[in-house]
Amino acid sequence: MKKVGIIGGVGPLATMFLGEMIVRLTDAQTDQQHIHTIINNDTTIPDRTAYVLDNTAPNPIPYLQRAAQVLTVAGADLLLLPCNTAHTFYQAITEAIDIPLVHMINETVAYAQAKQAKRVGILATDGTIAAGVYQQALVAQGMEAIVPPATVQKQVMAMIYHKVKAGQSVTSEEWQPIETAMVALGCDALILGCTELSIINRDLQLGSCYIDSLVVLAQRAIQLSGYQSKKEMY
Repeated sequence: MKKVGIIGGVGPLATMFLGEMIVRLTDAQTDQQHIHTIINNDTTIPDRTAYVLDNTAPNPIPYLQRAAQVLTVAGADLLLLPCNTAHTFYQAITEAIDIPLVHMINETVAYAQAKQAKRVGILATDGTIAAGVYQQALVAQGMEAIVPPATVQKQVMAMIYHKVKAGQSVTSEEWQPIETAMVALGCDALILGCTELSIINRDLQLGSCYIDSLVVLAQRAIQLSGYQSKKEMY
């Protein structure tokens, strides 16, 4: 059985929600049957989107590397990073450690493929969209990647930064225009490619067309650490 380390603070609420999801999804009846999880909720890590869009902004890579190394020293056997945008720096992070870092974006795309999705909408930060990590992964697996129009992307960013990161709730009425716009573009699946959006999914219980990257990560972590999930991924 492997110990799981979470590189947190990216953002803080999404980090703690991932920890909760791992507990809720693990098939366990006692405390001792749950996964040994080590959380490093380092809120000093600079904003990832800001750096992707402008490399003169504070660089989060050394912080992410250090957070990963702290977890390695603490005894983690595999690492999770609950920030899609930060996976732009996946290679740099893995070069600083000698244990696996689960690739949330690849796992999420594999889940979309297993669901036989064809035309997949990407709801994520400007940084994740600009980096193209989801677009590349989806196309590589034979799916079409749909990026929101500029007006819709602005709404998504407002949900992430002005709502969830600011500690505010999102109503169904506020979210619905985003879903309506993406469905109108012919999307048969919508990836929640930002872990702040996973908080919205938790609160609003969005529909079956959504693929929640944070839930996918939690389920995959359970499997890779040698435990059983209450809900199979595929």
